[in-house]
Amino acid sequence: MIKQIIIPLVAIISLASCSALRPIEATNNRTVAETKETKSNKEVKFLNDINVSSGNVTTTKVSSETKAKTTHTSNAGTSAKERMKLIGAFDKEAAVESVSDVQLKYSVLLDMEVENLVGMNLLDHVDEWYGTKYRLGGTTKNGIDCSAFVQSVYLSAFGLMVPRTAREQHAYARKISTTELKEGDLVFFNTGRGVSHVGIYLRNNKFIHASVSQGVVVSDMYENYYLKRYLGAGRVEKQAAMLK
Repeated sequence: MIKQIIIPLVAIISLASCSALRPIEATNNRTVAETKETKSNKEVKFLNDINVSSGNVTTTKVSSETKAKTTHTSNAGTSAKERMKLIGAFDKEAAVESVSDVQLKYSVLLDMEVENLVGMNLLDHVDEWYGTKYRLGGTTKNGIDCSAFVQSVYLSAFGLMVPRTAREQHAYARKISTTELKEGDLVFFNTGRGVSHVGIYLRNNKFIHASVSQGVVVSDMYENYYLKRYLGAGRVEKQAAMLK
């Protein structure tokens, strides 16, 4: 009788133990899996061309072809600026390292890349007068007219003496086509009667002159006002200009 009672009790206890253990085992398995997943998510993987900082991810796409070109040009002794251009990250500071403040200023006024103005020493001489007010017959920093400005710049920049008036300078200079214009050439305009205004050509269709309204300033030859009054261009030959 006792055996008959004990055997069913043992069976019941065994079943209860198994059912109790299964949820624990399943819970433990889930906990382990979740721990592994969380650990995996928290791992920081550093991949090529990806920078991670302060929770932000910035991807820089550089093709293998570009990298190869950069490596090749670097080995070939190419300048740092050219290598930066190849990867599309041109370093502006490095590009302007060798230029002056005057060249930076005129890169804006002439709407040109600053490196294209390197070695253009004429800029230093014209810039000495930049902003000087206009005065008819004036020859100093207190006031200057267009032809006196040309005369002064030619003397300081080239060591050349040119005639005093715009009309005389027009007759003195060798006539050239507008397509031949180079920095330092003269451009003439009819703002009154005949040849009445003159300026010094710089680059990119821009010239500097003593304007009646603005003083010494850079203007565009294709501005409507100057385009309508443009007479032509001239070049002063060094051999012909006599320093007095």
